[in-house]
Amino acid sequence: MIRLNRQVTVFGSAIFCVVVFSLYLMLDHLQLDNTKSPNNGGDRLQNLSILQGKIDRLERLLAENNEIITNIRDSVINLKESVKDGVPGETYLLHGSRLPQRISHYFSQGRKQKQGLECLFFVCLFQLLDVYDLLTFDNPDGGVWKQGFDITYRENEWDSEPLQVFVVPHSHNDPGWLKTFDDYYRDQTQHILNNMVVKLHEDSRRKMIWSEISYFSKWWDNIDGQKRDAVKSLVERGQLEITTGGWVMPDEANSHYFALIDQLLEGHQWLERNLGEYIINISGICYLERDRGWDSTSTDILCHMMPFYSYDVPHTCGPDPKICCQFDFKRLPGGRVSCPWRVPPQPITDGNVQQRVQMLLDQYRKKSKLFRTKVVMVPLGDDFRYTEALEWDQQFQNYQKLFDYMNSHPELHVKAQFGTITDYFNALRKSATDPGHTVPSLPVVSGDFFTYADRDDHYWSGYFTSRPFYKRLDRVLESHLRAAEIIYSLTLANIRRSGKRNDFPAMENYRLLTEARRNLGLFQHHDAITGTGKELVVIDYGIRLFHSILNLKQVIVNSAHWLVLKDKSAYSYNPSKAFLQMDDIQPAQDALPRKTVLKISSQPRSVVVYNPTEQDRTSVVTVYVNTPHVRVVTDHGRPVPAQVSAVWNEPTTASTEAFQVQLSIFCRLSLGLGVYQLGEAASGRAETAEYVFFRQSGELSVNVKHFTVNIPQDASTPLSIHNPHLQVWSSPITGLMELKEDGSEHQIKVEFAWYGTTSNRDKSGAYLFLPDGEAKMYSPARPPVIRVTKGSVFSEITTTFDHVTHTLRLYHVQGVEGQAVEICNSVDIRGEFNREITMRLTSDVDSKDRFFTDLNGFQIQSRKTMAKLPLQANFYPMTSMAYLQDPGTRLTLLTAQSLGSASLKSGQLEVIMDRRLNQDDNRGMGQGVLDNKVTASSFRLLLEKRAKTDGKLSTLSYPSLLSHVSSLYLNHPLIPMAVSTEAESRSLSPLSPLASSLPCDVHLVNLRTIQSKEGGGPSDEAALILHRKGFDCALSNRNTGLLCATTQGKIRMEKLFSELKFQSITPASLTLMHTPDKGSNQEEISLKPMEISTYRVQLT
Repeated sequence: MIRLNRQVTVFGSAIFCVVVFSLYLMLDHLQLDNTKSPNNGGDRLQNLSILQGKIDRLERLLAENNEIITNIRDSVINLKESVKDGVPGETYLLHGSRLPQRISHYFSQGRKQKQGLECLFFVCLFQLLDVYDLLTFDNPDGGVWKQGFDITYRENEWDSEPLQVFVVPHSHNDPGWLKTFDDYYRDQTQHILNNMVVKLHEDSRRKMIWSEISYFSKWWDNIDGQKRDAVKSLVERGQLEITTGGWVMPDEANSHYFALIDQLLEGHQWLERNLGEYIINISGICYLERDRGWDSTSTDILCHMMPFYSYDVPHTCGPDPKICCQFDFKRLPGGRVSCPWRVPPQPITDGNVQQRVQMLLDQYRKKSKLFRTKVVMVPLGDDFRYTEALEWDQQFQNYQKLFDYMNSHPELHVKAQFGTITDYFNALRKSATDPGHTVPSLPVVSGDFFTYADRDDHYWSGYFTSRPFYKRLDRVLESHLRAAEIIYSLTLANIRRSGKRNDFPAMENYRLLTEARRNLGLFQHHDAITGTGKELVVIDYGIRLFHSILNLKQVIVNSAHWLVLKDKSAYSYNPSKAFLQMDDIQPAQDALPRKTVLKISSQPRSVVVYNPTEQDRTSVVTVYVNTPHVRVVTDHGRPVPAQVSAVWNEPTTASTEAFQVQLSIFCRLSLGLGVYQLGEAASGRAETAEYVFFRQSGELSVNVKHFTVNIPQDASTPLSIHNPHLQVWSSPITGLMELKEDGSEHQIKVEFAWYGTTSNRDKSGAYLFLPDGEAKMYSPARPPVIRVTKGSVFSEITTTFDHVTHTLRLYHVQGVEGQAVEICNSVDIRGEFNREITMRLTSDVDSKDRFFTDLNGFQIQSRKTMAKLPLQANFYPMTSMAYLQDPGTRLTLLTAQSLGSASLKSGQLEVIMDRRLNQDDNRGMGQGVLDNKVTASSFRLLLEKRAKTDGKLSTLSYPSLLSHVSSLYLNHPLIPMAVSTEAESRSLSPLSPLASSLPCDVHLVNLRTIQSKEGGGPSDEAALILHRKGFDCALSNRNTGLLCATTQGKIRMEKLFSELKFQSITPASLTLMHTPDKGSNQEEISLKPMEISTYRVQLT
């Protein structure tokens, strides 16, 4: 059907082009006629008559063309509907449902369709969302391949082109799961790597791949020079290959692209320093980068898809695990592991090798039928395999006997060998590339494979939210790491420029940065950020994140100290007496941070505010002080708009010793430092907030001093807050929120609900979401306390339930911050049993069954809620945003943490906030999820109008420019630092490193100092990583408060910084592993939409 679709499209397009070209020729002819006799009146009348006739004829042609296109469209629809109905002889499976025969026929015949136009390098384009539409998801029993089908083949299929088999030995080493990273290394990983060096050297035909540089680097630090040389020789000979080369094998759902790039950079930079030329020229670690050079027009990545249930040996040689398990020689009789199918492996001997080869070759051939070429990859390994020397001998010796027999019998038409990922892809490319072409003739798939189910209705949508406390902590560490990297790099550049190094702790701070990079990288592991490790492992991750956040705060304050001093010679590093202090303290890895209280007196107290974003911005900063009588001024003495609010010990009890001060700062210092002074004053001080309390049918006891409080008798009165852009009403009875934006009202109701777990044997756990049906609305045991705050800088409505404290806040600022409703939830479900709590937004946006979520904060993926799937299958990961839209409106929820989200009904968007589950879900973890914390989650809700619309919405979608910048501000808030009382006499000066904001659509991903080749300290080079974001131009940018412009991706590098200059700027691959032959010291760089580019730079 897809083939026919393409042919129909080409045919219809050809007809349309002919019509348009005919029109062009006709108009050209008319113009020529008019030029020949411009002044002849009779000719003009005649020409008008001719023109009228031609117009009539053109209308007829267009009508006929329209009829033809309509008929073609109807034929395609009818064909599509017939395919949807299914036909006999189904032969393909995806997500537990067989593909109709016509599609499977297309797949199987794809290799015959390589002829045609030279420009058609790829056979077709598959949009997975369209494929899901066609699938019935009926999950039939596939026989030995439970989730598949019976595979058959003809014996002579390989006569003309032999089957190539690459058996790829591997050991999947989780950097934490059931044991901590260090415990796994001590008990298993170091032995695997030690045995690898010995066993691979015994036979040059043996090969091995390795992925996790976190483990590899730890092992490398503990081996001697002789063993290191042996490793280098293995890499040079292609026996050992580093695949991907990241710090870990990261999760794909919850990780943000900043962290994904950072862990890849850390791994690749370690490889470059320690394996150097061996890894760069030999190993296939860069399939995401290779052939994606600076002049490449394609961003497609060649991928291999493993078709069966798992990556272990029973599920990789072919469709029958009972047979494949017999070729996992670790399971030989007498060992600690056996085959569940109760047929053990046999040692390969001269007496049985022929029969065993026939069994194994049958599986290889059947597996090859699922792919377009006659090249097959067969992974040989599992979690923490090859720990003992015996297993190396069992696997390699027995498989070599099988290979020797296969390769010595040409009538089998097979060539089998140990291989690496590079070996496989090189053979694949060669087999899939037609003569005279340079690009393989392979289909292009667009979309993703979420949400994954390994069997039946067991969808892995639970881990999108599991342990949300640590998902939030991950993003806090990301924000601090990026902020610290940038300010540290700017400090080193300014030190080089000034020539006044003083005693700035460059080495010590770089060590802290490196440790934080590695701890953040470690947490991207697919059993860390996912929340799917044992409790003791989660604690270990939490301690690492927690310590790194503390260390990065030290890097930031040390760097800010040097930069903000007017007299650089006065700088002195004294770790026991910090010049600057962060304004919050996190007491432990599993606790929420608390603000420190600044002691204010008549003597002004200085606060330095760091803007870690590349944009000038108007934002609100909150600090805690010991008095409500506060005046805030700039370093030049100009008053700063500020609001004093209460600090609440309980929902109705305010502290008498601490007060919040919200500063509305217009910060023109992109990546810079502003200086403000807070002092106690009798006049000219900040305005105080006013409070209104409600509680339906209940007494209220309010304990507040210094603030005006009102407790209305009529508790049914709607509550309202507003700013110049938005107005929010909330009923204390129904919880209904009505949002008004620029005169148009929209009904948006915020509610909470509970999901339980199924009564079936398999229940929800850390991985799986198996609910007991639709969510049941949250019904608190007692009426909530509602507190309304109204002030000059912000207003908010805080509702305190038994399990959730829910806050809606509006900022009264003329900028991006004032465009959104900020939503903050503090969730505590520690007393619940098998329950999950969700926040649900119900709106009047006519989104039907479509909604959109981001992938890793990088791009947007269209989603379709499908009634034919179970509820849990319609949940998707939301890393940074999700939105609903109709032809006139878009409703976007921006998030500061990764969570699971869904749109189960039109106009509805919900987010799972936390999960408490009392049992394991049989995916290996062996525990429920019972270590819940009090968890804070932050969101922003944007309502935007579509400025221009034709009533149609494409599945290809981008965020608006406003939502990009709003997300940036949400994830990278301003960072306040208080100057210590002992250092107030020092003269401070604001810092403005950028000449102006970067373009609105260009994001500074990082400015990361590169490690020196000698020693572990910093070099004078940095990695400058820029991302030009794609955005939807059809959404209105009127009155959005954006303080930047777009420049079509062009940036003048010599004008980027106000004082610093580029000594060199060299384009590089994403992780600096490759550089072009030319292009250094570019005065202007140009980024395409969605492009991420890395430059190796020297600043001074």
